[in-house]
This record gives sequence, C-alpha cells and structure tokens, in this order.
Amino acid sequence: MSKQIIHTDAAPAAVGPYSQAVSATGSKTVFLSGQIGLEPSSGELVSENFEAQVRQAFTNMTAVIEEAGGTLSDIVKLTLFLTDLNKFTAANAIMAELIPQPFPARSTIGVASLPKEAQFEVEAILVLP
Repeated sequence: MSKQIIHTDAAPAAVGPYSQAVSATGSKTVFLSGQIGLEPSSGELVSENFEAQVRQAFTNMTAVIEEAGGTLSDIVKLTLFLTDLNKFTAANAIMAELIPQPFPARSTIGVASLPKEAQFEVEAILVLP
C-alpha cells in the first residue's frame, strides 16, 4: 500500500495524532466494525477505567487488523467515539502511543452512550497492499 499524507495550511492543523487527509492505493480495502474495551474471553468490559477501555479497544482492533492480513500502519481512517469528550486528551495520548506515524485521517465523535456502557469505541478503514 502507498499512503500520501495530504496537508494544507488553508485548513486548520490537526489538533491531535491524525492527518488532515490520507490518499491510499492498494489492492484491498477493509472496513472494520467498531471495537469497545471488551475482553475477548469473557465478553465483559476490561474495566470501568477509561484508559483501560481505550487500550483494550485498540488491542481488539489490532487483532482484527492482523486477521485481515494488515498492521496498524495500514489504517487510513479512524473514527473515535467517546461518551465524555472531556477525556479527548487521554484518548489522543493513547492513540499517539499506539498508532505509527504518519497518522491516519481521523474523526472524533461525542456520543450519549455505547454498547455495554462502554466509554470508548474505535473503528477503522484499512488499505492493504
């Protein structure tokens, strides 16, 4: 896969670990369903702790990406869903730690609720070589 990061000074700069836009070419596009912080073995939330849920959601997403034959570097678009946008900075910090640069495009959405009373959900689009 070939990724080209698109940036213009005519639009606001990214306020976190993401790019304004990403152009990608490859042979296979994979659309991942949202992942919340469930432990795969129990189907229950890993913790009531926000950061623990974020990390588990990214772990779950990584497992699906690997099963599809990709890596975190193949992500071209992420969407984050938070039930409390005051925790945006914490989610950004974890994402910056886990997702390799150049960062994919991203949207962050505040939502009223998520399945199983989760506080965080992540979904992704990949382009595989």
